[in-house]
Amino acid sequence: MKQQYAVVVLLALIVASGLTSLDSYRSTSQRVNEDMDRALAITMQEQQSDVISQDTIRTFNSHLQIAALRGKATLAVDTRNRQFKAYAHCSEATIFSLSDQRSAALLWVLTGFWAMFMCFSEKLRVKREELSGFGGLAYSEAEGRFYAPDGNEVQLTPMQHQLMEMFFHSPSHTLSKAEICDALWPKKPDASETLYTLIRRLKPVIEQHSNLRIESDRSKAYRLTIK
Repeated sequence: MKQQYAVVVLLALIVASGLTSLDSYRSTSQRVNEDMDRALAITMQEQQSDVISQDTIRTFNSHLQIAALRGKATLAVDTRNRQFKAYAHCSEATIFSLSDQRSAALLWVLTGFWAMFMCFSEKLRVKREELSGFGGLAYSEAEGRFYAPDGNEVQLTPMQHQLMEMFFHSPSHTLSKAEICDALWPKKPDASETLYTLIRRLKPVIEQHSNLRIESDRSKAYRLTIK
């Protein structure tokens, strides 16, 4: 899946999760307010008094139909303009705890999993882009390592590793004897035997972990080719 589509899906999940949670909160808030208003109206009618006492609170709680709301809803009195008016109030945290957030929670979990999937996919994409492959052998520029088709790192000596890097960086995967000797043994007058030994030991390692082989062109050049 393309990255932009994955981002669109993630945003859609976030919006859906938020809206589902908000819708549940709003419906619960309406239900709580209706229950508190009804319980308060019955309480004030029974009491027939403008005084809010402990008995008023106990009676109010007894008339609440939402059992979880009892003891959490509070009563307040407004005496502005010399008028008495009682209000029932409940905190947003209490309303949220009473709301059914299971659907929203499931969507948030899916959102989290999708975000992790996106991160994992992005890491794989970056790693694939960093790898340059040839004949089943992959080279990671970022890590400076060679990998076999099974994903395991190919163990090479420092000199073998340097030579393989030169082969991979060469557009034709071909290196002259002089190029190799100048790069690996710049201070050695004649490194022919050392190069021959290096190539001889490197060949079985490469053939064992890939579909490649090292061919010699009359000992003047060496070429990395597919079998």
